[in-house]
Amino acid sequence: MRLIIAGCEYTGTSTLAFAIDDWMEENIGNRFPLIHDHWKLPHTSGHPQPDMTEEERQQVLALSPVLKEMTQRHSLYYHVQANSWTAPDWMSIGLHIDDSVYSPKYFGYGADHQEHDRKTVSRQVEDAIMRFAPDIVLVHVKASAEVIAQRMEAEPREHSPLTVEDIPDVLARYEEAIANSTLRHKISLDTSNATVGETIAEFTRKIEPHLSETDRSRIMLHRNW
Repeated sequence: MRLIIAGCEYTGTSTLAFAIDDWMEENIGNRFPLIHDHWKLPHTSGHPQPDMTEEERQQVLALSPVLKEMTQRHSLYYHVQANSWTAPDWMSIGLHIDDSVYSPKYFGYGADHQEHDRKTVSRQVEDAIMRFAPDIVLVHVKASAEVIAQRMEAEPREHSPLTVEDIPDVLARYEEAIANSTLRHKISLDTSNATVGETIAEFTRKIEPHLSETDRSRIMLHRNW
């Protein structure tokens, strides 16, 4: 199973990713070898455990827009090269979708008409994905602006550039990025009023039409086993 889990902060992308990992073990018998969760600056490393010091995070934030852009672009290209797809299971949280939303708004690169604008880079990333993993599913995780604001107040996050005033615009940017994606398989999950268990149940229903033949075979073998 190959998934990109994308959505605004506080929609529950990371929580959902770990829940899907549990779901996959229960239904397929395997876990994802890595969950790539490092696409919102300054959290640019770890799989997904943090492995940067606070000093290193400050160094990332202090990079010029040119260096931020280059670092993120190189990381994007690295994660979709041919040997990324040798195993049947792969998951990333955000990937190029996060970068295309956050970079022009907060980090000074990636806007239209800039060098390496993120619409162009995103298309290049998706071209590589479609070459090697056309079965990948883009999962858009949503929540209402009001719920996100409540979650932000309850659990403020250090380094996050997101503000309450920005939430509607960031949500709109995610909608645009998902709509413009050339990936063939897409589903959406709204966590505004749903528990993790309810969201996983919705995921189970919505992912079924997009399962690859390999995934279907593995699910059947695991059930029979």
